[in-house]
Formats: sequence, structure tokens, C-alpha cells
Amino acid sequence: MKQSPKARRLQRRQRRTKAVAMLNMVSLMDIFTILVFFLMVNSTNVQVMQTSIPVALPQSISEQELQETLVLTVTNDEVLLAGKAVAKLDEVRQAAGGIHTALQQELNQLRELQVSMTEAEGHPVTIMAERELPYQVLKTIMATCVSAGYPLISLAVTRSLDTPTAIPGV
Repeated sequence: MKQSPKARRLQRRQRRTKAVAMLNMVSLMDIFTILVFFLMVNSTNVQVMQTSIPVALPQSISEQELQETLVLTVTNDEVLLAGKAVAKLDEVRQAAGGIHTALQQELNQLRELQVSMTEAEGHPVTIMAERELPYQVLKTIMATCVSAGYPLISLAVTRSLDTPTAIPGV
């Protein structure tokens, strides 16, 4: 039986509307894969030095990454080695010969306990010191570290983005 043009048009329209729309999953998977790789590449690897004592660190624009080392914290009142009070700052100021003996003994004890692959070069230490600390005190602490077998000294600073980092090889 022959259909009228109007009936054929309605039949074509019904076929088009009955067809189920398909979602192209390949494109979505490509987009999500690119997004995952973008997030993985651009995620920053920020390392923050944990300390319970507030220390105002100097600012720096250093780009080098922080490494796990022994942390020597110098506040306005005392010197802390791995969180343990070792000496008062006044004692360090008055150290004869530029080396503080109590700090040196503590560093020697810790060095004997540490097993390091870099014994030929020496052990690393990071000094977290107050921004306003006099240079003479810092120089005494650094000389004590070198005499105790810790010649790889890094100074902890705050990056421009307020992220603590360390400047190695000071």
C-alpha cells in the first residue's frame, strides 16, 4: 500500500526520535586522562620543617629542595638540638675559642648514633635560627658543628611563599 507523503514524513520523524542518543566515552576518558596528568605534574612537592617553637626565619628565593637532616634550632633564649635544649644563648655568646663544648659533646653523641652513607664528606645539619640572631652567635654555632663532624651545614629560611626550605652548602 502506498503511503502519502505526510505519512512517510511522520514515519521518518518517528525513526529519528526513537534512536537513542549515545555519549562518546572516548573523548571523556581523554579529557580526564589529560586532567589527571596535569594535576600530577603540577602538584608541588612542598616540604615543611616541623617545629613546636616559633622561629622567625629569614626570607630567601632559594629553589633547592629541603633534605631530611638533623635540625638545630636557635631561639632568642636557647639552642635546641633535635627538640632537646642543649645550651642557653648567653653561654654560646661567651664560648671561648668560637666553639661551645656542651653543644659539641651533644653533636658528637648524635653523630656516633647516626649511620650515614656520607661519612667521608661528613654529616649534614640544618640550622633554624632567628632572623635577628647576631652573626657572631651563628658563627660560633657553625664552628661547633664543623668541629663535631657536621661540616654540611644548611640554614633554614622561609621561601617567598612562606614555605620553609634550606640553603645547602653554607
